[in-house]
Amino acid sequence: MARPVKQRRVCELPETIEFAPCNKEKLMTVEMSVDEYEVIRLIDHLHLTQNECSQQMNVARTTVQAIYDSARSKVSDAIVNGKKLIIKGGNYTLCPESRFCCGKNCSRRRGLLGHCTDQSKADICCGKNKFCKKNTHFPD
Repeated sequence: MARPVKQRRVCELPETIEFAPCNKEKLMTVEMSVDEYEVIRLIDHLHLTQNECSQQMNVARTTVQAIYDSARSKVSDAIVNGKKLIIKGGNYTLCPESRFCCGKNCSRRRGLLGHCTDQSKADICCGKNKFCKKNTHFPD
């Protein structure tokens, strides 16, 4: 019997879910899952290591590596071959209150000195998560 797939933790849904060349009509489509998008966001956009990304998403580093390889392949296929890229689906769970994340890349942490910009939400941003506490500047 196959092992059940662990849900990947995603902190932000993409603002745009479709990307396509401007001057093409009948386009082939490449579908990227939301968890693949999250790996690209964390590693390529926020410059996290695969290990940091795995902690953020609550999966093994080898899982992140496999997701990352798949995501890069899909992005390059869409760009090189002029295909439409659609982000949808996947095996993920959204962080509580979606934009208040539990890792070092909490969307609310983007204030001065890494403090949560809404101190009343600091417990939601980090709670009791050891990974978060070691990577943030929240007062004890």
